[in-house]
Amino acid sequence: MKPDTQTRWRCRRGMLENDLLLKGFLDHGYDQLDQEGRDAFERLLGYPDNLLLDLVLERQSTVDAGIARVVPLIRAAVAAGAED
Repeated sequence: MKPDTQTRWRCRRGMLENDLLLKGFLDHGYDQLDQEGRDAFERLLGYPDNLLLDLVLERQSTVDAGIARVVPLIRAAVAAGAED
């Protein structure tokens, strides 16, 4: 399932790094998420920019199992997009 317009808009962040990571995920991984994964991704979008970036770059971890499952998928999708 492709992300809706609201999700795409919420991926526009104040930090360019987050914009690039989240856009890469929307383009190369979001459509593989199940509903639980999409819900976790929406929760992740509610995080402040610095925390979101630290989670994706593995500088911090989270106790939220859903987000912990989605974050590696973001990294993998971005890496796959870089190979294109």
